[in-house]
Amino acid sequence: QVQLVESGGGLVQAGGSLRLSCAASGRTFSNYVMGWFRQAPGKEREFVAGMSWSGTYYGFSVKGRFTISRDYAKNTVYLQMNSLKPEDTAVYYCVGDLKGWKINVNPVEYDYWGQGTQVTVSS
Repeated sequence: QVQLVESGGGLVQAGGSLRLSCAASGRTFSNYVMGWFRQAPGKEREFVAGMSWSGTYYGFSVKGRFTISRDYAKNTVYLQMNSLKPEDTAVYYCVGDLKGWKINVNPVEYDYWGQGTQVTVSS
C-alpha cells in the first residue's frame, strides 16, 4: 500500500505562484509514474502534469506555467505553479502509477491518489 500526501495549497491572487508538494511512501517510488490531476466542482478530473523515469508531460492549459519535479531522496514530487489564473482553482491530487511505464492522461490508469489540496486563485 502506498500513501501520497499533498501539501502547499492555499489562496493566491491571479498572477501569483504556489508550490505543491507530494510526499510518497514506499521504496519503489523511483519506479512509479508520478503526476498531478485537478478537479473543480462540477467538472471532470483534468490531467495537469506527469513525470516518468524518462521525461515529463504537461496538460495544454498549464504548459509553460507549471513545472513538475522530483526529489528522489525525499520521495517527494513537486508542482511549481506560476502565473496562476482563476481557472486554475481546483483540488489538486498527487497520483502514482505502479503498473504503468508511461505517462497517461486518463485518471483511471493511476493506482494511487492523495487526499488532495485546495488551490484557490482569486481575481
